[in-house]
Amino acid sequence: MENVERTESAGNIKAKRIIYYILGILEILFAFRLVLKVLGANPGSPFVSIIYSITNLFLAPFYGIFRIAVSEGIETQSVLEPALIIAMLAYAALAWSIAKLVDIMSNNKEAKVS
Repeated sequence: MENVERTESAGNIKAKRIIYYILGILEILFAFRLVLKVLGANPGSPFVSIIYSITNLFLAPFYGIFRIAVSEGIETQSVLEPALIIAMLAYAALAWSIAKLVDIMSNNKEAKVS
């Protein structure tokens, strides 16, 4: 019986690393937004404004799925956006499925070559 070892091509590994790198950046931005919203950060602050602006683009498809929970505090307003949590899961699933598609496509090319 032959010992067949599956190796990934350098291009395949690089593509998957890029996919997961982009996902990592997006998830970090989402995590910042989650913490800032829950802690009631001032949206007038430049840092907070930039985070909200960038993440709004990626959250747009998920708005309206659930109601936003708002809790009034003495000095700040805490906001929980369930759409943000759904978006984090959806983008992670999308990145994983694209990485798997890269695997499938590269395996088909290797099968045709041999």
